[in-house]
Amino acid sequence: MDMMRMETPDLTAANVEKIGELFPNCITETTDENGKLKKAINFDLLRQMLSADVLEGDEAYEFTWVGKKAAIVEANKPIRKTLRPCPEQSVDWDTTENLYIEGDNLEVLKLLQESYLGKVKLIYIDPPYNTGSDFIYRDDFTQSVEDYAEQSGVYSEEGDRLFKNTDSNGRFHSDWCSMMYSRLMLARNILSDNGVIFISIDENEVENLKKICSEVFGEGNFAGEIIWKNSSKNDQAYISIQHEYILCYVKSKAYNTGEWVEHKEGIDEIFKAFEGFRKQYGNDWKAIHKAALDWYKQFPESNPIYSSKHYSWMDERGVYFPDNISGPHFGQYRYDVIHPITGKVCKEPASGWRFAESTMKERIAQGLVHFGDDETTVPNNKTYLVNTLNQSLTSIKYKDGRVASKQLTALMGTNCFTNPKDVSVLQTIFTAIGLEDGDIVLDFFSGSGSTAETVMNISNETGLKLHFIMVQLQENLDETLKTAVGSTKQVMANAIELCDQMGVPHLLTEIGKERIRRAGAKIKKENTLLTQILDTGFRVFKLDDSNMNDVYYAAGDYTQNLLTMLESNVKADRTDLDLLFGCLLEWGLPLSMPYKSEKIDGCTVHTYNDGDLIACFDENIPDAVIKEIARRQPLRAVFRDSSFNGSPAKINVGEIFKMLAPDTRVKVI
Repeated sequence: MDMMRMETPDLTAANVEKIGELFPNCITETTDENGKLKKAINFDLLRQMLSADVLEGDEAYEFTWVGKKAAIVEANKPIRKTLRPCPEQSVDWDTTENLYIEGDNLEVLKLLQESYLGKVKLIYIDPPYNTGSDFIYRDDFTQSVEDYAEQSGVYSEEGDRLFKNTDSNGRFHSDWCSMMYSRLMLARNILSDNGVIFISIDENEVENLKKICSEVFGEGNFAGEIIWKNSSKNDQAYISIQHEYILCYVKSKAYNTGEWVEHKEGIDEIFKAFEGFRKQYGNDWKAIHKAALDWYKQFPESNPIYSSKHYSWMDERGVYFPDNISGPHFGQYRYDVIHPITGKVCKEPASGWRFAESTMKERIAQGLVHFGDDETTVPNNKTYLVNTLNQSLTSIKYKDGRVASKQLTALMGTNCFTNPKDVSVLQTIFTAIGLEDGDIVLDFFSGSGSTAETVMNISNETGLKLHFIMVQLQENLDETLKTAVGSTKQVMANAIELCDQMGVPHLLTEIGKERIRRAGAKIKKENTLLTQILDTGFRVFKLDDSNMNDVYYAAGDYTQNLLTMLESNVKADRTDLDLLFGCLLEWGLPLSMPYKSEKIDGCTVHTYNDGDLIACFDENIPDAVIKEIARRQPLRAVFRDSSFNGSPAKINVGEIFKMLAPDTRVKVI
């Protein structure tokens, strides 16, 4: 039986193997930190293999910064970490397929690489904007960075994972770019072939972020950027910035058609207004038209209703606008059209009619042609608003940035989060890309949990079974309060008071989880018919060190006390559930599937997703239990190494599975 690694895969080694398959002459050898030989790449030779010209010198078109290579190394470096399940903090633990993960998102992304490789349809993140007052993640890169940190004092003695990146920091942009680069590298791996990523950012780093994304996802996979006009501030020098950006890249345009549509904003208000006109004026279409023109005047050009002001007419079928009826080919259709009131021939478009004469007569008979007061006006085609409810996803969104804060305050009972993202904007964008049943949405800077609420809203309104994965660092609110200024200081104080009311630690993750709980409860309360099928729960996991003890000692280092301590290679505080989900991560199974635990001959046996994996972590497992597990023929089976007394017992287990379940993969931890 093989031992489980209990660490994330070495992505660098895997990439070396892939390159070796294509260019075996570019593979060489080097020594690792322990002096052992390992495969490496001759990059000079590889560059030459990929070029038809002789390459000399180091000049190249590239975007770089101090620490970029270290960020790549960090992204590929394996870690010995795990995700520990927390059923007591979860909602609907047994049935939900949503996840809320607390911990450093770089390490969490590494842990999710195998379980969610190519499985996430949509990623949305709202990372720190690097304004000079933001906290960004502190990643352990190279010695030069450590030396810099030690000299400049930006690293705390406690090794806090966040630090305030002020613009006086000599590595101001470099630290931020490194933080984003490594995370986006890992994020790309878990996007599906037709996957999409949206990233909110402001003017401080939008140019750098776009260059990073073009490297990671490919310049050709840039799908566009959305301008979110969310402010009316007027206090900046030179030009007052009143908008943010949302950059969008697809995993591959070969798998993504880009046919993204959104519901036109303001349509519902227009229909409601015309219902009022109809009640007031009946079938007096001209009076309704005049009332509509007056009604549209109240809206500024920035309001989406204003852009639909041409829909100012109405008939028995509904709201419409008189559209061009000219022929696409000059002079193709020319004939007389008689005005229905004057009985005279109507003025003809310069290029002729759009339709053949027979078709035109049918449309006139059906009331689909709009005539002027007399024959001197060219008739028009009626285009009904009900048939044009959708449009291509537009690049400009108008939303008052205060709306989201007010909505979150109403939900939480206090203003406890600065600058939450607007759920209605996210919902428009998420819906546009064409989410399908079973799709997963990931947010690894989840903050207040706006993405989770958005996913639940879409599921509620469309009936789709969508799932979310939220990842958020356990940011200490007390520490944030110490450096907060202005209105942010009061918001942090409110968040801490809310945590006290809930009886939970002063952590940002506690605010995020509570927001999702309340949002889910609100949706279900307002939509009682969907209560049984709508998934508003989430499984909570927390990033922690490996479940396994460190047992790597040289032979001369062993003492009797040490041997006693190593009788179990599993840490004393770890439960069966910890071990089960740790095995799922290594075996690349999703963390959201159902499982059951049962007693068989006194042993606890865990069955995950109807036999994807069966595990038993008891000591001295009898043959009867091993045989029962084998008879169920799971795809995978796992036990503790200490469950068996020596090699003969392990060999016996192997023989049992060869006989009863030859296709089952068996491992021990």
